[in-house]
Amino acid sequence: MSAIAYRLPQERRLVTALPGPRSIALAARRSAAVALGVGSSLPVYVAEADGGVILDVDGNSLVDLGSGIAVTSVGASNPAVVAAVREQVARFTHTCFMIGPYESYVAVAEALNALAPGAHEKRTALFNSGAEAVENAVKIARYVTGRSAVVAFEHAYHGRTNLALAVTSKAMPYKSGFGPFAPEVYRVPTSYPLREGRNADGSPMTGAQAAERAIGLIETQIGASRVAALLIEPIQGEGGFIVPAEGFLPELARWASSKGVVFIADEIQTGMCRTGAWFASEHEGIVPDLVTTAKALAGGMPLSAVTGRAELLDAIHPGGLGGTYGGNPVACAAALATLEQMRALDLSGRARAIGATMSGRLNALAAALDVVGEVRGRGAMTAIELVEPGALRPNPPAARAAVAAALRAGVVALTCGTHGNVIRLLPPLVISDELLADGLSVLEDALRAVAAGGA
Repeated sequence: MSAIAYRLPQERRLVTALPGPRSIALAARRSAAVALGVGSSLPVYVAEADGGVILDVDGNSLVDLGSGIAVTSVGASNPAVVAAVREQVARFTHTCFMIGPYESYVAVAEALNALAPGAHEKRTALFNSGAEAVENAVKIARYVTGRSAVVAFEHAYHGRTNLALAVTSKAMPYKSGFGPFAPEVYRVPTSYPLREGRNADGSPMTGAQAAERAIGLIETQIGASRVAALLIEPIQGEGGFIVPAEGFLPELARWASSKGVVFIADEIQTGMCRTGAWFASEHEGIVPDLVTTAKALAGGMPLSAVTGRAELLDAIHPGGLGGTYGGNPVACAAALATLEQMRALDLSGRARAIGATMSGRLNALAAALDVVGEVRGRGAMTAIELVEPGALRPNPPAARAAVAAALRAGVVALTCGTHGNVIRLLPPLVISDELLADGLSVLEDALRAVAAGGA
C-alpha cells in the first residue's frame, strides 16, 4: 500500500520473549485495578500501532492480522483520520446532537444513506456501539410493525447488552449467568455448508433448502404475523465466519418482504469494505430494510449507525432514538475521514486482493493438513476451521495452540466459532503485501506444527 505513509516500520521484530518485562509489570497493575470479567486475548500491552503492525511497551513489533476485531481497517493511526480527530477536538468535543446539532453528524448520515444497498430513500441514526445499533434496529422494527417477535439464527453474535445477548447464540463467555434476557426472541438454524446434513441423494443442502427449513420453523413455531424482524449477519462473525450457501440470504429476504417482516442485516463486522464490497449484502444483491454498522466505520473511534428505509426510521417520534454520546462530533469527524480513505484507496478492491492471497495460500496448506476442515470467507475476512484429524469434530485446542504459537513468533491472530475452533484473519486493509506474506508464513508454520503434534 504505497499510498499510505506508514509512521512505524512495517516489520515483525521481537526484542524480548512475549510478554516482555514491561507488559508483565502492567499485568500486575491490572490485576489489582481492572475487573476480572474484562478479558484480553494478548498478554502484551500496546504502545503504538500503525498500518499492519502493533508495537508493544517492550518494543516488540507484531504483525496485526486482527485489526482490533475488524475495526482498524484503514490502520490504527491513519494520518487522515488522526488529522480529522485533532482538528475536531480543538473545536469542540461534545454538545450532544439532541441538544446542539452539528454538520458532521448530518454528513455521516448522508454518506451512509448513499452507500447502503438499495436505491430507495434512506435515513440514518447514529449511536456508540454495535450492540446499541442492533438494539435500536429491533426497536424500530417493533415500533413500525406493532409486532414483538424477533428471529435470530444459530451461531449469531450481536453484542453484549441485554437484548443483544438475547439474539446472540453463544453462551460462554457472553450469556452464562447474565439472564433473564429480553423476551420474544426466537432462534432458527442458519446455513452452515461445512456442517449441514445431506439430501437423500447425497447432494449438499442448498441455500434455498436451508432458507426453507428456517422459514418453515418460523411459520409453524412463531407465526409470520407475529414477527417484527429477521436479524442476520450476512457472514456470521463470532460464530465462525460462516458464509451461507448461495441463495440462503435472498430467499430469507424475499420471505420477509412478503410477510411485512423487517429484514435487518447486521453488517457491523462485515461492512465498510471488509468483504470486498462496501457491504457483504451486496454479494448476493440483498437490499435490507435496515443495516447496522459500527467497528470500521470511524477508524477506531466509537460510532455505530442504523441506516435504512426512510419510512421506517421516520416513523419513530422525535426523541425516540438517540443518546448522550450518539454521533459524537469527534467520532463523526473520524468517520468522514475514514470513509474518504476507503474511497480514495479503493479498500474494497484491496480487500479482494488480500482475500485472494490469504485463501490461495491457506487452501494450499489445507490440502496437506488433515487438521484443517475448511478455509472460507469473503475478501479480507477469512477463516480456518480446525477439526480433529479424520473427522469434522471441532478442534478448539488446535486453534488455541496455533494462535499461541503464531503470537510467540510475533503474529497476532484471533479465534472465533461457537466451539472456539476457528482462526479468523482480519488484517488491516492497508497492510503491505510483504507484511501480510510474512504473517501468513508464520501462521502456516504454526499450523504445520500443530498438525504434527507440536506447538
